[in-house]
Amino acid sequence: MKTRVQFRLRIYRDDSIAIGPGKIAVLEAVAETGSISAAARQLGMSYRRAWMLIDEMNHALSSPAVNTAAGGSRGGGSALTPVGEEIVKHYRAIENAARLATAADVRALTRLLAS
Repeated sequence: MKTRVQFRLRIYRDDSIAIGPGKIAVLEAVAETGSISAAARQLGMSYRRAWMLIDEMNHALSSPAVNTAAGGSRGGGSALTPVGEEIVKHYRAIENAARLATAADVRALTRLLAS
């Protein structure tokens, strides 16, 4: 039996998720691929879903996390802004800190699982 522990931090602004695991995954994929459509393909989601996650996040922030350039004969592209890079950095740091702070309790809980 293999166990897995997963922290799912979400930061809400009013009733919508401003920052969460799906949005972080999209930001990381955009940073890696340079494109929303390529990021969506990499994550196995539609372009529309990826665009909506980015748009929702950009509207929740004081400045956007992703800049986009329209396509065409010269091609388009997308890149993280410094704000987007900061969001990913801090989100992953929080996940790591939580993992380290809870390691003993997680071990205790997993020992209680059936074999």
